[in-house]
Amino acid sequence: MKPHTSRWARTVALIAALAVVASCGLPRVGPNKREIFEGSVQRSGDAFVVAVNDRVTRATGVVPALGFTEEFKRAGVVGSDTIQPGDTLGLTIWENVDDGLLAGETANSTILEEVQVDGAGFVFVPYAGRIRAAGNTPEAIRGIITRKLADQTPDPQVQVRRVAGDGSTVSIVGAVGGQGVFAIERPTRTLSTMLARAGGITIEPEIAQITVIRGNMRSKIWFQDLYQHPDFDIALRGGDRILVEEDRRSFTALGATGSQNRVTFESQTLSAVEALAQVGGLLTASSDPTGVFVFRNEPDEIANTVLARDDLQGAQRMVYVLDLTQPNGMFLARDFSIRDGDTLYVTEAPFTQWNKVISAVTGTLGSVGTASSGIDTLGG
Repeated sequence: MKPHTSRWARTVALIAALAVVASCGLPRVGPNKREIFEGSVQRSGDAFVVAVNDRVTRATGVVPALGFTEEFKRAGVVGSDTIQPGDTLGLTIWENVDDGLLAGETANSTILEEVQVDGAGFVFVPYAGRIRAAGNTPEAIRGIITRKLADQTPDPQVQVRRVAGDGSTVSIVGAVGGQGVFAIERPTRTLSTMLARAGGITIEPEIAQITVIRGNMRSKIWFQDLYQHPDFDIALRGGDRILVEEDRRSFTALGATGSQNRVTFESQTLSAVEALAQVGGLLTASSDPTGVFVFRNEPDEIANTVLARDDLQGAQRMVYVLDLTQPNGMFLARDFSIRDGDTLYVTEAPFTQWNKVISAVTGTLGSVGTASSGIDTLGG
């Protein structure tokens, strides 16, 4: 085969390879900056693309507010000796005679180990009848029983002990040392002491949340706030249900980052810089630090504030742009808050796509060159 024919074949191969690369595209992690900006409402899309600045960080820095309602905080501490329906009482009655009403001939005392308070709040004591126990203290019940028996046996002596029953208990489930049902007693009348009775929490304090359910009321707090705000250490009531669980918020990381994954929050607040650090940072060889995007469905009140308008209604698609190469870019990324459900996306650098084009073309030309050499050899 003649040399000019070989050169002509290589030229045709180069043109064909470029055409194939241009028409088919190259593998990549997602859209580039130009394509994302093309999706803005100013062009052909339906999302608002906003460059992050100090005003935007302030408008979007919304942290989920957790705390007990006033109904929970106003509830006073229940007296540890107050009897509730479902509680169990232990009674001992001494009679000042050898052959009394309750004791046998060889004993002058009667021990009633477990007398449960019924749903209406009463207990039954032989010869004393039904006695109102709920709302009374053991001392008040002792006086009632003593007066009831005084007419039937001389100088009766009565001892009443409160034994925890199902009327003054709370249930604790979730990430605690020991889940179960616990009695409200003198040392465990508040939330913090009851959690301690259950063995404390078994997850990181920074991401621990505590939910208290009381009837049809429900409130949630951060575990750390329980000790930073004394009014959150609420008084407990019989029947309260306490749930200790991890923070369920998460964001999704995609693009030229150390890992592409759904990532849970590791603290109450999370900045863009911290989110990037959680996924291994930017890929040195391929990421574009001028193209860090946060995709979010923003509530209309925040979207109106960010865009300086008042006509938007309903959740709006927002794309926030961070340029880490700007003089204050790192500060803005440090101050910009990531929220639950966000998508963090880092675009590839332009030279990465160029390198892929070159690699694809040179690989194709190498194959063509090999084929051309083979043809030359056959042609002699």
